[in-house]
Amino acid sequence: MQALTPTDTSQIDPVDFAAALIRRPSITPIDAGALDTLQSALEDLGFVCTRYPFGEGEDRVDNLYARLGTSAPNFCFAGHTDVVPTGEPSKWAHAPFAGTVKDGQLHGRGAADMKGAIAAFVGALSELLGRGWTPNGSVSFLITGDEEGPAINGTEKLLKAITEAGEVIDHCLVGEPTNPDAIGDMIKNGRRGSLNAKIAVHGRQGHVAYPHRALNPVPVLMDLLSRVQARELDTGHEFFQPSNLEVTTIDVGNTAHNVIAETARAQFNIRFNTHHRGDDLIAWIKSVIADVQDGFDGTIEANLRCTGEAFLTEPCGFTTIIQNAVEAVTGRRPALSTSGGTSDARYITHYAPVCEFGLVGATMHQVDERVDVADITTLTKIYSHILQDYFS
Repeated sequence: MQALTPTDTSQIDPVDFAAALIRRPSITPIDAGALDTLQSALEDLGFVCTRYPFGEGEDRVDNLYARLGTSAPNFCFAGHTDVVPTGEPSKWAHAPFAGTVKDGQLHGRGAADMKGAIAAFVGALSELLGRGWTPNGSVSFLITGDEEGPAINGTEKLLKAITEAGEVIDHCLVGEPTNPDAIGDMIKNGRRGSLNAKIAVHGRQGHVAYPHRALNPVPVLMDLLSRVQARELDTGHEFFQPSNLEVTTIDVGNTAHNVIAETARAQFNIRFNTHHRGDDLIAWIKSVIADVQDGFDGTIEANLRCTGEAFLTEPCGFTTIIQNAVEAVTGRRPALSTSGGTSDARYITHYAPVCEFGLVGATMHQVDERVDVADITTLTKIYSHILQDYFS
């Protein structure tokens, strides 16, 4: 992939650029021009951009890989331009896709998660390139439109495609909103894995007064759930809290007091640390189902899916560069943490060491999502610091 000579290195204002991205209503999987906006800015800075659409029809998702430079190391910034739905727009103080700046805050869907961080990284690069800085290697962007949705046609496929095209990522920084309260709180250097289980126990409907003519699925389901909940998965890890299994719903759908239902259903989720692998947990659940099935004349269906493995980027020179940059700009040294939900870093970890650092996530996915303008400026300075330290 050949680098282009920058045609316009005038500095891109990160707040204005974040507002421009917010004005693209890119609710998963609709792009609405968000990637076009980003690609145009990156091409002006000299990046070679390649689009990777995956899926068909309503499931089609567009993705972008852009690179400046041809040599190693390749420092990659990863993220997503897609956003979650807004809910009822009338409940917003400002139109969710207006990108309004008021009272020192940028309002709009995606301001925190994570168009603001994308804009900060672009702003950092434009300022550095504008004053003649050149990376001793390459800088790339790995941007998907399918992080907030099923994540089927996004980062996982994009990584495979660019690898087949000969691209190698050496380190990756994901711009997720990692800070709970203030810029400088936290860097994510790992995430717990996630496993979803859907269980359906099928018996035989009948009258409660004649239970021998029916086959009640409810006690069987309760037994199964009791067994999986009884296991202590682990007591935690140096960088992880203990794994936990949470039953999220139990449904029978029976409104009659004198009828034994035919089917009982339940769902549960396991958030697990690096003591476990998804396949091992699935095998364990299947063994519990087999034990419960023994002696039961009905059937038990299970849909078991691991949506991401637990991973950890051990403290190293890369994590230190990020911590040092944050401390240099904010005066606060961020903690390394694996708390919270999942992100696309779960796919990137198979290709390169990866960490996450972005804006404050207090309002992400909420009505009136917003970030402080000052935080975008601060994050831009931090990203600039990271880039200079990395390539020094």
